[in-house]
Amino acid sequence: MKAHDGMYIGGEWRSAAGRDVIDVVNPVDEQVIGHVPAGTAEDVDAAVRAARAAFPGWAATPPAERGARLAALRDVLVARKDEIAETVTAELGSPPQFSQNVHAAVPIAVAGSYADLVTTYAFEEKHGNSTVYLEPVGVVGAITPWNYPLHQIVAKVAPALAAGCTVVLKPAEDTPLVAQLFAEAVHEAGVPAGVFNLVTGLGPVAGQALAEHPDVDLVSFTGSTAVGRRIGATAGGAVKRVALELGGKSANVILPSADLAKAVNVGVANVMSNSGQTCSAWTRMLVHRDQYEEAVELAATAAAKYGSRIGPVVNAKQQARVLGYIEKGVAEGAGLVAGGPESPGEQGYFVSPTVLADVTPEMTVAQEEIFGPVLCVLRYDDEEDALRIANGTVYGLAGAVWAGDEAEAVAFARRMDTGQVDINGGRFNPLAPFGGYKQSGVGRELGTHGLAEYLQTKSLQF
Repeated sequence: MKAHDGMYIGGEWRSAAGRDVIDVVNPVDEQVIGHVPAGTAEDVDAAVRAARAAFPGWAATPPAERGARLAALRDVLVARKDEIAETVTAELGSPPQFSQNVHAAVPIAVAGSYADLVTTYAFEEKHGNSTVYLEPVGVVGAITPWNYPLHQIVAKVAPALAAGCTVVLKPAEDTPLVAQLFAEAVHEAGVPAGVFNLVTGLGPVAGQALAEHPDVDLVSFTGSTAVGRRIGATAGGAVKRVALELGGKSANVILPSADLAKAVNVGVANVMSNSGQTCSAWTRMLVHRDQYEEAVELAATAAAKYGSRIGPVVNAKQQARVLGYIEKGVAEGAGLVAGGPESPGEQGYFVSPTVLADVTPEMTVAQEEIFGPVLCVLRYDDEEDALRIANGTVYGLAGAVWAGDEAEAVAFARRMDTGQVDINGGRFNPLAPFGGYKQSGVGRELGTHGLAEYLQTKSLQF
């Protein structure tokens, strides 16, 4: 698609307040593929004012009509799925098939889920002599990351619109083109002017202005825990609601009764998916000491198969970050059994699929989010030791448990301090709540729990 040189505000494309632009770079060949405006606080203010003006009308729109607009949006996304996939491939470097199957398909499923959900959701409840109304929070400031650029947009915008809120979106500066495509889709779907608004820009400028704006009622942010802390502090100072989906360091616990080969192979695939740029990736594989050597060998063999099948990481800074973590892991005593810290090519921001063995729980690579195609394999002595290691980080976003008996896996998963756990390779469910414990965030996305984030309650007593 051709990049717009303006902002989508109040139902139209408007010129930006300033002249600065952001280069959009293809991480495969490092070539500039487009430019978008670098928004300022003035642009954010215009977008928030448009959202505030549109809020009363959209909040009063019957849920069935809001659902119809979301269904129309889903249909536009379906019609443009090839363009979505091509755009994400160009600005994120995602392999074409993955862009089709995940980056395009998952947002379509999520948009469709809210188109259906809003028509059946109980926005009114009876409790004894009280009637409780669930009403939209107001104007939402949505700040989204680059790793799943369209999915993260839809996971915020769809439930917000379903709830009756209006939205100002500030997408990641690395992947703004698919956000502009989404704005086109919103317009084509007939969503009223001002209900959805888009401001492209840098996080410290446009993102900060959006988080601080006094007329934004809720800030929904997905990104690093460090930035989430700042947004949470800003919102807290203004007594403003936040929804924060932050970092992760998820454990893939393979119990002795599990099918070891399947668990290892699926675990490696999970880490290498999207070039490791997934906050819920199972980057710590926990294996019983008696099965450890076999698991390491299986993991190294599996990782080697991904060498030419994964794309680059998003930019040069991220590449340097990931390679630096690999070097630090080796320096702290981890064994390199696949991949390594050398860039596999002279062009593009590629990182070799890497497996680190003999990782201990206190190592940096076992504690901090790497956000690249790097798997750490840790050994445990018994189930209590595995639980201690699994819960032994500041994060609690996701995880996995494998066992020969499903009940055994469930019993272990119930003791994990994490928001979502896959049992024996459980499949993604767009209706299941997603979000973390501890420093992995506040609030939930997807399904009814994701819709509830954008609602507030009012009770009338009779």
